[in-house]
Amino acid sequence: MKKTAIFPGTFSPFTKGHEYIVKKSIKLFDTVIIAIGINSKKNNFFPQEERKKWVKSLYKKNKQIEVISYEKLTIDLCNEYSSKYIIRGIRDAQDFIYEKRIADFNREIDDTIETIFLLTPPNLSHISSTLVRDIKKRGGDIKHLIPKK
Repeated sequence: MKKTAIFPGTFSPFTKGHEYIVKKSIKLFDTVIIAIGINSKKNNFFPQEERKKWVKSLYKKNKQIEVISYEKLTIDLCNEYSSKYIIRGIRDAQDFIYEKRIADFNREIDDTIETIFLLTPPNLSHISSTLVRDIKKRGGDIKHLIPKK
């Protein structure tokens, strides 16, 4: 049976940390769907379609990866794509507490879908989309924080 995982996020922008999580995920799953969503609590500096286009360009040669946009509950997206797995990257203990809370709510909605936590390595754990956006807004160089095309 083919195993599909959903890697949801706003990815505004998609960072080297996200890239690392995708690299690890494709070793575990047949297909990884990078699902670019809208989070009303986040200030998305980059438009959703622009984020989708950029991430697609990073993985255009990889048949294991699909890139989509979505505006529904992640659990509903999992059911739409017959995925029983949600991938989440963890940088530190604060991320774990936040992500575990979401995973618990998701399990309450549908206990057949499991959240898989993957840890970023220490050299990437300081990178967050929020900080990258801040650097970009203030005219700083972010090339060393985002994947190369």
